[in-house]
Order: sequence, then C-alpha cells, then structure tokens
Amino acid sequence: MTELLQALKTLADETRLNLLKLLLTHDLCVGALAKRLAVSEASVSLHLKQLREAGLVKGEKRGYWTHYTVEREKLNELAGLLRDLTALPVCPEGVCIKKLDNKIDCYKEDVKMCDCKCQHPEKLKVKPGDCTLDQIKECHGDEKGHACTGEDKDKR
Repeated sequence: MTELLQALKTLADETRLNLLKLLLTHDLCVGALAKRLAVSEASVSLHLKQLREAGLVKGEKRGYWTHYTVEREKLNELAGLLRDLTALPVCPEGVCIKKLDNKIDCYKEDVKMCDCKCQHPEKLKVKPGDCTLDQIKECHGDEKGHACTGEDKDKR
C-alpha cells in the first residue's frame, strides 16, 4: 500500500501527470519536455526525479542526452491496484467502523459503532446536529451520549 500511495502522490501533481502523458507517446529528453510543457528544464528535471523514484519512468542515455520512457508495467500494476480497491466488499450491515485494525472486519461486534456517529448514517437527512429525537432513536437506538444531542461532543 505504501508503494501505491507514493505513486498516487507523485501523480497528483499536474505537471508530473502531463509529463507522464507526453512520455506515454514519445521518448523525450528534458529539453523537449520543458519546451512542450512551457516550464524550465530545472523544473522538468525535479519532476522526473520524483517520477523515477516512484518507479514510473526510467532514463536511457542516448549520446549527450537522456531520454525518458514510462515504465508501462509499473503503471499497469498501479492501475490494477486501483481496480482491486473497487472490488472490496461493502459491509452488509451498513454500519460505520469504530477502530481500524490492519484488517477491517465489519462482522466483529466491537467495531459496529463509531464513537460519534449514527449506526445507520444513510438514514440521516440532515447534519448530525440537526437530527430529531426520532431520527436519533431510529439510527442509534437512544439519544443518550449520541453526537446529535450534543452530550458527547467532548469525546470527539
């Protein structure tokens, strides 16, 4: 997951994403990339360094210049990890999670409720502070210590 986060953070910059798009269609040197993106060569070099560190591009010396290419296998791996995220099952109980372990198990009894949220947040029609007592009872069971009543705000 750390590798995925690093790659996503790297691609979150518009210039780096544009560099990657250009490099997907052409092997280019720093000068050509700078000219195409209308940024300085120093800026392109710094962005390429981050893309290299994330394993998304590699450089190949060709005469005096280094030409950069996209590590397509790495990019496909990243796309696969993102696809895998969409395959995670939705918790069938529709409840929020109280504490996050290394493994999220929505079937554990002790993780059924957040400290400050309704058990069925999808039933709320307004902000938690605007809930009616009936909504609180329907979502939470009772109003004592519930975030919507304001009694438990210090615990958040």
